[in-house]
Amino acid sequence: MKTSQEAGAIGVAEGSRSGISRRTFFTSAAAFGATAVVAGSGLTSLASAQNSSSALTSGDTAILIAAEIAEALAVTTYHHIIKLAPFFQRIPDDDQGYLKGALQEEMSHYALEQSVTGEDSPYDDFFYPKRMFENAQVTLNTLVTLEDAFIAAYLVGVRNFSTVDLQVTAARIMGIESDHRTLARVVGPDVARRDGGPINFITGAQGVAESVAPPNNNGYERTLCWTDISQAVTALTPFVDRDAAEAAGFSTERSYKFRPFTPTLPNPLGDFVSFSGC
Repeated sequence: MKTSQEAGAIGVAEGSRSGISRRTFFTSAAAFGATAVVAGSGLTSLASAQNSSSALTSGDTAILIAAEIAEALAVTTYHHIIKLAPFFQRIPDDDQGYLKGALQEEMSHYALEQSVTGEDSPYDDFFYPKRMFENAQVTLNTLVTLEDAFIAAYLVGVRNFSTVDLQVTAARIMGIESDHRTLARVVGPDVARRDGGPINFITGAQGVAESVAPPNNNGYERTLCWTDISQAVTALTPFVDRDAAEAAGFSTERSYKFRPFTPTLPNPLGDFVSFSGC
């Protein structure tokens, strides 16, 4: 059983073989028409507080665009798990609720970032490992891998954003990504036997099959030793570029479209509200 679990591991870092530069990642595709969504007065307030994208440094913009790509990928991932993954209909209602809530939260993050940059994600088609939405082990390995990457990427923002406002906002979003990682690990043992469950080991970004007991197995968030947003770009490249996807062993038979929508967060107490959260 351990062998089959390890076989589903995702090597996200393999994207470094593609030879795609950071500049290419950000500029090779035109903005694809993802609708600019501002979900609620809190996000509008953020856009006003930033005054305009000209208030951002080039480093801020690089981090925010990378974050938009990551959030578009997250939205696409959760959407298709809910719509396509056979195991989803057979996990408990509370697990289904987590995945549905995560979809709303990731879309809210995207909308927030897009409202600051005034730019859509330069990518809205994504590739995944083979059998991503068919095999629950692959699904959960990929989901935890992505959440590991999102956590580390937002910690780069905490480290490198030019203002305290942006640093604190990155930390607030990172905390939600951490919730998602833990709850993805909660789902594993609840996967039905007919779907390959229970899944007791999940492999994340570091390539190690880790026990799901306990689901919250971090004392401190993992930085993945990333200190620059280019490292996050490299990790995510196989999800957005066909050649890199093929090099990483992903399926390139089809891509999955990011479809933005207006999110509804689960609880107004957890809305963005303002930079201070008050």
